[in-house]
Amino acid sequence: MPHIRRHGLALAVACFATLSAHAAISVKDDSGATVTLAAPAQRVVSLAPHATELLFAAGAGDKVVGVVAYSDYPEAARRLPRVGDNSALDLERILALKPDLLVVWMHGNSQRQIEALRQLKLPIFYSEPKHLTDLPAAIETLGTLTGTPAKAEASAQAFRARYEALRKQYASRAPVAVFYQVWTQPLMTLNGTHMVSDVIRLCGGVNVFADEAPLVPRVSVEAVLAKRPEAMFTATLGATSSAKPLATLDAWRKWPQLPAVAHNNLFGIDGDLISRPGPRILDGARTMCEDLDIARARRQSAAQ
Repeated sequence: MPHIRRHGLALAVACFATLSAHAAISVKDDSGATVTLAAPAQRVVSLAPHATELLFAAGAGDKVVGVVAYSDYPEAARRLPRVGDNSALDLERILALKPDLLVVWMHGNSQRQIEALRQLKLPIFYSEPKHLTDLPAAIETLGTLTGTPAKAEASAQAFRARYEALRKQYASRAPVAVFYQVWTQPLMTLNGTHMVSDVIRLCGGVNVFADEAPLVPRVSVEAVLAKRPEAMFTATLGATSSAKPLATLDAWRKWPQLPAVAHNNLFGIDGDLISRPGPRILDGARTMCEDLDIARARRQSAAQ
């Protein structure tokens, strides 16, 4: 009888494990909607470059079957089938890939096309982490959806450790007034709620337009001159592009009275590292932190 009971218990455990493996998965996406899958996704189409990077970070790279243009990191992502770009998706190709999960960008993808995919009953997860501290949870959530929770947790913990190391290193640095230029015509920047502002704060910088209401406000040259930033940053095209940089800060040199110009604190950062809300943004943060240390050193030299 004990043998029979042990056998029955083992069978029950095995059955429970099988049921658990196929239990429905429910998570909240970044729109606040609940996304439910009958089983971990095995065929994922990523409709944003940052989502591709998050999926690979979550250990789900081998489950990604399609991506959009500029999904160029890691190297394996370059070899995946393309299904359009952020603004124009190839719906027929997406359907041909038979995805069991779409990871989309809330404000980057065409909402009309996303709605068309939703009408076809394809599971959609909206990805739009807004702050640096949201990224580890974003990785873990995608790991839950794709059945790779252990890999995702390890990646998330590594991100948290890197973030905390940077925070501790730069928490007591002297503040530096920073202007971040998004575009030149019209002149655009970022407010204090944008993830890039998180990076600026992490490095001990102060975004001079943090209090603007729009996420990406238009500003005047006169307003920038009045703020007197000590350092200026812009995103250059990433290392994965062979094109010339879209934006530079050289035009500001005609105003030598600006502290950033006077001290030559005009910095460009690889856009792949600073503009994508993915794991590599901490590489961009490291670059910005080091540049702000250069600005601090130049401040001291000028004062002597």
